[in-house]
Amino acid sequence: MPRKILLDCDPGHDDAVALLLAWGSPEIDLVAVTTVAGNQTLEKVTRNALAVAAVAGITGVPFAAGCDRPLVRPAETAAEIHGDSGMDGPVLPPATTVLDSRHAVDLIIDTVMAAEPGEITLVPTGALTNIALAVRKEPRIVERVREVVLMGGGYHVGNWSAVAEFNIVIDPEAAHIVFSEPWEVTMVGLDLTHQALATPAVERAIAAIGTGPARFMGELMDFFRESYRDAQGFDSPPVHDPCAVAYVIDPTVMTTRRTPLSVELTGTHTLGMTVADFRSPHGEDVHTKVAVDLDVDRFWALVLDALERIGDPAA
Repeated sequence: MPRKILLDCDPGHDDAVALLLAWGSPEIDLVAVTTVAGNQTLEKVTRNALAVAAVAGITGVPFAAGCDRPLVRPAETAAEIHGDSGMDGPVLPPATTVLDSRHAVDLIIDTVMAAEPGEITLVPTGALTNIALAVRKEPRIVERVREVVLMGGGYHVGNWSAVAEFNIVIDPEAAHIVFSEPWEVTMVGLDLTHQALATPAVERAIAAIGTGPARFMGELMDFFRESYRDAQGFDSPPVHDPCAVAYVIDPTVMTTRRTPLSVELTGTHTLGMTVADFRSPHGEDVHTKVAVDLDVDRFWALVLDALERIGDPAA
């Protein structure tokens, strides 16, 4: 049976790829999409999510906008990576999906509570603000969610600072809440996602598909390549967020290691650092794990297969 997921995102180039992968994979049942401020403002990332839905022909899936700022701190965006729109590069089509009237936090709660226990997997690929507030508003979702598979953090690597990753550091208090609840959490962080590079060979394989969604993804990657090279010195950009979706599709596409995780909330130089305690042994109550190594070829095969399955909805 396909895994039912709720994708909580802030599109973003790599969030767009995560959404395409979730929609195109036969192993995923995308039950809802929620947005949160992060890569750009809430208005912009919500607009971008609806644009991806139009490109991919996503129907029958509720989309809802969520929190426009972190729990405690001022909002930060990543325009130097994602551009002024949050998804610069392609021309964005008009939305064909009407936003759900509910706040994203309420859609998350309603989706989990309406499903059978253990049926819904939460896949946050942005700041964890919506997920944290959902937990605080309705604590019963913790025992009903199958697991949380998030893109964020890094046990050795940072990108917003020497030790902190963007999704975590912009709302570390929310991350602390999500990591501390006693549900299963898999952190797919920079140590893993920096292995998922959109190389020229990958871009050629995307272009060979020849559909509108494939061209859209290629245009995203063209911009992403230049911005990542300029901002962080990468020759090929890492596509972080679809790695979390890929793990839900096939957990064997990467190796993980079970370890306690915590988030630094007060450090002058370490704010937002995700601290993985690799000392052993650990007790059986450890509910968090981190992704370590990626099977790169199998990962890209999942993405390409999803693009092919989506086809060309506008044709």
